[in-house]
Amino acid sequence: MATESETDVRPASDTALARELVDSQFPEWAGLPLERVEPGGSDHVIHRLGTELAVRLPRHTGPLGHLAKEFAWLPRLAPHLSLAVPVPVAQGRPDFGYPWPWSVFRWMDGEVATVDALGDSPDAARELAGFLGELWGFGEVCRPDPGAAAALAPEPLASRDRSTRADIEKVAEVFDADAMTAVWDTALAAAPWSRPPVWFHGDFHTGNLLTVGGRLSAVIDFGGLGFGDPASDLMMAFTLLNSPGRSVFRTNLDVDDATWARGRGWALTCGLNAYTTYAAGSPRIAAATARQITATLTDLEKAGEGRAGGGV
Repeated sequence: MATESETDVRPASDTALARELVDSQFPEWAGLPLERVEPGGSDHVIHRLGTELAVRLPRHTGPLGHLAKEFAWLPRLAPHLSLAVPVPVAQGRPDFGYPWPWSVFRWMDGEVATVDALGDSPDAARELAGFLGELWGFGEVCRPDPGAAAALAPEPLASRDRSTRADIEKVAEVFDADAMTAVWDTALAAAPWSRPPVWFHGDFHTGNLLTVGGRLSAVIDFGGLGFGDPASDLMMAFTLLNSPGRSVFRTNLDVDDATWARGRGWALTCGLNAYTTYAAGSPRIAAATARQITATLTDLEKAGEGRAGGGV
């Protein structure tokens, strides 16, 4: 969930550079073909190396603190999860004018999940809820020590208040500003997480899901992995699932109203940030984030109707 300020510095990271970095630091892979993956991600330029590996070069400073975390925790998490997760292989160092550490992971086959394919699928909704249940429950198996837990603590939702209200003003001619403000105010007013801290993905949205043969196969990009309030993981309900699937997801995950409200707030603020940052240059991002923002508005409206009719 990189902010706009984190995307300012963008060094060159083309295929020629990736080739130099790989060949000089990992000569055992020098003979493998290297091909850039498009569109890649907002945080990394990705190249496929041979058939089994993926090279990831950060696009900006935002993901620089993620590498050590992914290498430390993903191997421990993987055996406890029903969907595949990335497998870290090697860490590269700055060189040839590229200023930051970079990484090599196992290549993961699959296509990015789409709303058209899975938005109405109750099976997908249940599977995603089950995955989050496993991830959130990992804390019962493995808890970080106090120092690591502090480093893994989530960003407070309230820290985004100023930027979110500014974004609401920016898009007031596109979306209902009063409705967006209501979603945001409801999220900030919701009671905080009062249970023991749990592991959470931190960037759990459609773009970080892979499918094979039309079925969910993997969850990727654990750079936002943390330990605390998992409300941000509820973004998936607003990025992938339509209203019926959203209900199945929530029922199977069994979260309380306050956590759901905070999750809806995360979906709004992240959707607004992506829309104001990228939508002008990408019709794909514009459509996806507009859907995400609109879903939060209709969900709050539906919740209000439910309370008027006797509660939800």
